[in-house]
Amino acid sequence: MSTRDTMELKEETIRAQYEAALGMVLGFDHAPRLAKALVQAQVAERSPGIGTRPTFRSTVPGMATRSTARPGGVRLAERVEGLGDGLVTPVQAAVLNALRRGLAIALAMGETFSAQSGLAELKKANLEGRVPEPKRGEFGELLQGEALVVLFTFANALAYLIAPHVGPGTVELGEVEEVLTDNAPLALQGALWELDQDIGALATDDVKLVAVVSAFAEALMKKVQIRAENGARVSVFTGASWKVEADGLTIAGFKPAKAAKGGMIAMAFKKPHEVVGNHIAKYQSLRLSKMLMAYDFERRLNPFAELGGFIFTFMGDGKPGTGKTTLIQMMAGLLNDYCKVAGYPFRYQNFSIDQIDSYQGKSGQNAKAFIDAVLDPSVIGFGTIDDIDQVAGKRGDRQSSAGQQEVTAVFMQAFAGAGTVVRGNCTFGMFSNYPENVDDALRQRAGARFLVDGPQSREDYIDILSLLLGKNHAIPVGDHELFAAQEIKKAVTASFEGYSKPHEEGLLKVWDKVQGEIGKLDTLAKMGAYLKAIQQADERFTGRAIKNITDAVKVRAMDFELPDAWMEEPDLFLFRPYDEKLAMIRGLMTPISVEMVIQEINRYADSEFRYADKSDEVAIAAMVRDFGRTEEAKRRYLEGKG
Repeated sequence: MSTRDTMELKEETIRAQYEAALGMVLGFDHAPRLAKALVQAQVAERSPGIGTRPTFRSTVPGMATRSTARPGGVRLAERVEGLGDGLVTPVQAAVLNALRRGLAIALAMGETFSAQSGLAELKKANLEGRVPEPKRGEFGELLQGEALVVLFTFANALAYLIAPHVGPGTVELGEVEEVLTDNAPLALQGALWELDQDIGALATDDVKLVAVVSAFAEALMKKVQIRAENGARVSVFTGASWKVEADGLTIAGFKPAKAAKGGMIAMAFKKPHEVVGNHIAKYQSLRLSKMLMAYDFERRLNPFAELGGFIFTFMGDGKPGTGKTTLIQMMAGLLNDYCKVAGYPFRYQNFSIDQIDSYQGKSGQNAKAFIDAVLDPSVIGFGTIDDIDQVAGKRGDRQSSAGQQEVTAVFMQAFAGAGTVVRGNCTFGMFSNYPENVDDALRQRAGARFLVDGPQSREDYIDILSLLLGKNHAIPVGDHELFAAQEIKKAVTASFEGYSKPHEEGLLKVWDKVQGEIGKLDTLAKMGAYLKAIQQADERFTGRAIKNITDAVKVRAMDFELPDAWMEEPDLFLFRPYDEKLAMIRGLMTPISVEMVIQEINRYADSEFRYADKSDEVAIAAMVRDFGRTEEAKRRYLEGKG
């Protein structure tokens, strides 16, 4: 594994290129050689006496462009400003600033490459007509290398700088075609010409503008990466890295930098030891956080998703005050920290009751925007739906609003619809104090169940008391080792073993009956008979339930911790090629056992029986109250008449 020397790309070097960069944004002429025009060139119409904006001219003498078509005017600034109503919007200004800044960084990087590779000396010799014949081939190869370096750096910087303005919307651009590598200035002109064409054809407003610019930058990086693999003279660029301090941008060869999209997260993160009790839920959250980090941005797939052990949706349920919010804060904090180390973009979003709107269709639109933002394949995403029993309505429930019904339909389609694609870059958590009030079909779309039961043991209560009191006291701990009971592996093993038999009374009856008839459940046939018996006791226990159980078993087959070192040093795992990551994970997998399957059947079925029992009890209690009120009303009515 090679190490890089990180140097600073000085701010004064970048700012020295601002004039040239601005000239390119304002205007230049370019004759396309590889791509076809999508829109007409910008033609500046000015009143007499009004000066036109300056046009960019190459600063490299002797590097004239070779035209194969009639030149057209490329005026990006006018193209962008033309989307508005006469005044430049903040988003348009941000795009133009990102373009100028990205071009300046690219030109500065090209200058650095030229100086370190010996190209600067050859350019000087070329001007004086004294490049020796043996050096002419090297000169051409280095010019091509500089063009690739400048193109990639421009696309990389542009994608990084525009990322905070990117929303959930996307556009399909296809492949970038006008990639010219004769020299750096021509390369940038070709790229900007094509970007201008894409903006003119696809950008109808500020949202689309940002989407087009972001998609173009990503597509250009991919195209240049492929070209750079064909033996270009770029070792000076790939063997080191440069940091642009003002932007926090690291340029490390032909590797895209990742910037957070949509701003920073405002949340009080929690550490794992601050989650007391909830052992299985905490353990699964820890593992899921590391699973998400295995996502490969180039392949746009996670090895865990391919192997079948990825948790795309889960439901956390428990009584009020048992720690659901703390669990969310812990998982979001872990992902935020891991992504900072790896330089990955992280997006957390919560969907809450205040996004239910009285206008028809608006609630569904809000839910779809939430889903799209978290699904975005260019980020690591974590979406939560707190109090889902209030947010999503039960179908057929007259008390549910039209907005709640819309949200239910959107979530059901997104979590397990015909078009659902699980890439493994994101997960959705649904949380509720009253899961029995969640629509059955929506609840069953939660692939995993996290029982958030809070502190349980004497040790748990001592730990949480100490944690919440803080340090502003001198009260002795006494005969207790703080947080020893929270040792995750030990606690989780005990928690899983506890599901060797069911917990819920209704399921326990089914278990005893089946075992009494066919004996120990140690074959697939016997376990299948147990599942059928559960279905006979609860008709909602369908094929989807079996899929969720088998998915949970596959997760258990990956019952290993990705080493913390892999998260702390990204080169060990996160930055490895996809196939290497897949092989490393395969090497850690364990075989599926009978105990795993039985425990997961009982865990899942327990939760369904618990929900059903609660639902029935709630309904019965409500009817009893109604009958009591009716009887009391009759009594008072008759007394009043008497």
